Amino acid sequence: MSTESSAMPAAAETPELTPQIIAIGASAGGLEALEKLFAGLSSQSGATFVVIQHLSPDHKSMMNNLLARHTRMAVQIVEDGMPVQANQVYLIPPGAIMRVSSGQFHLSPKSPHGLTLPIDIFFTTLSEAYGPKAVGVVLSGTGSDGTRGAVAINAAGGFLLAQDPEQAKFDGMPRSV
Repeated sequence: MSTESSAMPAAAETPELTPQIIAIGASAGGLEALEKLFAGLSSQSGATFVVIQHLSPDHKSMMNNLLARHTRMAVQIVEDGMPVQANQVYLIPPGAIMRVSSGQFHLSPKSPHGLTLPIDIFFTTLSEAYGPKAVGVVLSGTGSDGTRGAVAINAAGGFLLAQDPEQAKFDGMPRSV
């Protein structure tokens, strides 16, 4: 009689438990689109939601309070080294560049000089870390931030959505993507 059990898979056969990561880039006019998006989402989808906005480093963001009114998920501002968890909404803090790798968020100070594209930067690191589990969403905003990152997500086998430019308050970012 054998004492081996075939009911338990070997560790290498255990499916990866990393959640689906949905990164949402928004700028000017994005609040209304974000509120509508989160009002329609399940709080138990198993996905992680990350909001990357263009924020002034001189003003305290109220986005966590505003979005918390439209979702049952916990909404929190990212801190350096914070782990990625499912059924959560994470927000980029003002004055920071945010990246993701090894299941954690990483922050660095935003340069006060020169153009910074925080959506492109996050989308690119997301595509590198999560490949086909990376999802990018581009909402209302001016300019082209998110375009290069969208290419990286697609190249990694991820998925990209853009707000209908006709529905966006500012159509620059959705049209660019």
